[in-house]
Amino acid sequence: MKPRVTGIGGIFFRAKSADRLRAWYRTHLGLPIDPVWGGCQFFWREAQAPRKKGATTLSVFEANTRYFKPGKKEFMINFRVKNLKQVLATLKREGVWVDPKTEQSALGKFGWIMDPEGQRIELWEPPDC
Repeated sequence: MKPRVTGIGGIFFRAKSADRLRAWYRTHLGLPIDPVWGGCQFFWREAQAPRKKGATTLSVFEANTRYFKPGKKEFMINFRVKNLKQVLATLKREGVWVDPKTEQSALGKFGWIMDPEGQRIELWEPPDC
């Protein structure tokens, strides 16, 4: 089977007190949490194409965020993919729940699926794919 996921784009989680938890990560782990969007990015380069940059995001959301809906879990993983439209179509054919909503912005293309235990998963095609 040809790989569908090319890496982890980010890890997102809910917090009872997002601002307090962001401050904890900033103070105790030294993470450069951006106060505007509540997260930070770890930048890296691809092993097979060192000129190609990438980033993995960590982001803390308020406990009542609707961004994780309809999932009910506290975490959401963002996986990088090369062809979002094709991956979503294949997953749907395989019986995976696929959110009919997708988004596209300067940050790339986004789609969502749900695993069998109700974990919402974000699929992301970066703009340079």
